[in-house]
Amino acid sequence: MSRAYNFSAGPAALPESVLTQARDELLDWRDARASVMEISHRDPAFVVIAEQAEADLRELMGVPDDYRVLFLQGGATQQFALIPLNLAAEGASADYLLTGAWGEKAIKEAKTAINTRVAASDEARGYRGIPSADSWQLDPSAAYLHYTPNETIHGVEFGFVPESEAPLVADMSSTILSRPIDVSRFGLIYAGAQKNIGPSGLTVVIVRDDLLATEHRKLPKILDYRAHAANGSMLNTPPTFAWYLAGLVFQWLKEQGGLSAMAELNQRKAALLYDYIGESGFYHSPVDADARSWMNVPFTLTDSGLDKAFLAGAKEAGLLGLKGHRAVGGMRASIYNAMTMAGVERLVDYMRDFARNNG
Repeated sequence: MSRAYNFSAGPAALPESVLTQARDELLDWRDARASVMEISHRDPAFVVIAEQAEADLRELMGVPDDYRVLFLQGGATQQFALIPLNLAAEGASADYLLTGAWGEKAIKEAKTAINTRVAASDEARGYRGIPSADSWQLDPSAAYLHYTPNETIHGVEFGFVPESEAPLVADMSSTILSRPIDVSRFGLIYAGAQKNIGPSGLTVVIVRDDLLATEHRKLPKILDYRAHAANGSMLNTPPTFAWYLAGLVFQWLKEQGGLSAMAELNQRKAALLYDYIGESGFYHSPVDADARSWMNVPFTLTDSGLDKAFLAGAKEAGLLGLKGHRAVGGMRASIYNAMTMAGVERLVDYMRDFARNNG
């Protein structure tokens, strides 16, 4: 079998060594005589997996002791609704920074539970960058300020953490674990697993204790972060296999040297690709230079009529998942942690050859 380089935005590539270990352990997890998928989530054998995964994630991210780490279901999309339900009373308002499609989706869902305010938006420019911070209209009485550090579809990324009097809430689905962050700057961080953590089906929520201290409204337990925290993320049956695989990814990250090492590698991968796009004259990046994502690199060809040929040739060359999102078109290379430098080098070589043959 010859594995291709997978540039998909999510579900995305996983480290090959993690997949190999999971394959080797699939039928008999550490002499349990059953697959990890067949073990009860309340069995001591799985509790070990869960506790180790949380400990490793806390170590990698430097999560302070006064934060809960929850392993949930429903994806980031479910958190769009759960965040206002859990962090704000009825009639309260929250601020949102809009820099792409996922911010739009977050505010649309939040409107069903809370009054929302767009504190800043780059929509008028087609989401090409980050509005200047001095233009933001923040409400100091807001229940929270929500933003998306990295917009997967538009490839727009914040190069800084916003200042806010209100608790800061971040959808880190596409940027979590790609570099060190100061978790203490945030009230709540959430991330779908299927980009830098593991397979789809798992969502990580990291929330400060004081934000869980107040019950703002009566909620069914399954929607209540407090109930999940009180039950160790096992209020109901969790996605056990995804949790197990996430734990393997956390261990892999530690073996790579942690998040500082990943940041250095991710920055080099992105620079290689952006530098070639900029010098090529054949490809174009639609994102402002100071807001270009390390993780998701959208680009267009000078002649869009060549798009199909570009994608067909890429697939033949073992480069998968390069078609841009339907909302923006063009191409998109997602170069998450599991994408190697060799993979990005192969992509640049292909892009160079394609430009030479079709320019």
